Order: sequence, then C-alpha cells, then structure tokens
Amino acid sequence: TLGERRHSGKLNLRAGADALAVVAELVGMAPPTTPNTVASDGVRRILWLGPDEWLIAVPPGDETALRAGLEDALACRHASITDVTDSRTVITLMGARARDVLAKGCGLDFHPRVFRAGQCAQTTLARASVLLHQTTEEPAYDIYVDRSFARYLWAWLEDASLEYGFVAA
Repeated sequence: TLGERRHSGKLNLRAGADALAVVAELVGMAPPTTPNTVASDGVRRILWLGPDEWLIAVPPGDETALRAGLEDALACRHASITDVTDSRTVITLMGARARDVLAKGCGLDFHPRVFRAGQCAQTTLARASVLLHQTTEEPAYDIYVDRSFARYLWAWLEDASLEYGFVAA
C-alpha cells in the first residue's frame, strides 16, 4: 500500500551532547545517539541524521511552539533549530513486499536482520535523496523526500509496486 502522511511538523536540530538533556525534556524523549535509529513515543519521532544532527517530526502545528521552546532553552549552547516542515513530504509504503519495492531502487540491505523497525537511513531511492524510516515490522516505511521530488518518487513507487499488487491508500 502506498500513501501520503499528511502534513507533519519537521524540525532539523543540530546540537552537541550537552544539549540532549534539554531537548529530551522539551520533546519528551531523548534524541537517539546510536546511528540510524529513531526515538518515538507514537506521536513524535526523533530520527538520527548524524553525530550531532536529528530530524524531529511532530503533529501538525506543534513545530512552531516546539521550535520557540528549543531556541529559548538552547540559547546559551552551540545549537541550531530550523523549521523544515515545508521542505519534505512523507510517502508511506507498507505491505509484505515493501522491502522488494524499495530494493528495486535502493542499495540498502532491507533484510529484517539488517534493517528493522525503529531504524532510519539517509540514502537514495530511484536517484532521489530520501530519509527512510522503518516504522513497523510489517514492514511499513515512512519515506521523507524533498517536495520537488515527491511526484516523481510517487510515480516510481507506483510503477515498482505493480508486480506486487499496488494499492494506493
């Protein structure tokens, strides 16, 4: 099944280790420090992007207040918070053959022993830069893609899914 996760707030956070406790207090969970992992409470998600960089995904409308709170709390620390809500959209892909569809256009190993729920990776999919997040073991994926590539990637995913019984959500 292919779908779109309707609007969600997205904040890019760059910060040192000294800021993580402050972020955890404001967001409700600590940013993951293990590469390519995701912290989630079922509503908010913090995706690891690098040793000092995370993407915080929140319900629509929450990003403005959270950004302001983070900026205030981190004012005396070396940190940057950027609202990137409008720069990316999220395409969802789920179903028994989702791994096979992704493997057609991405070099990552999607075997369940290697890439599991709670993991993410920045990569290319069909030549588009994406952030993949496996959300469940079903498997289900959130694919964060620049809005300018969303229509192209959607069409590519539709085509790649046809042999597996594509269904648009």
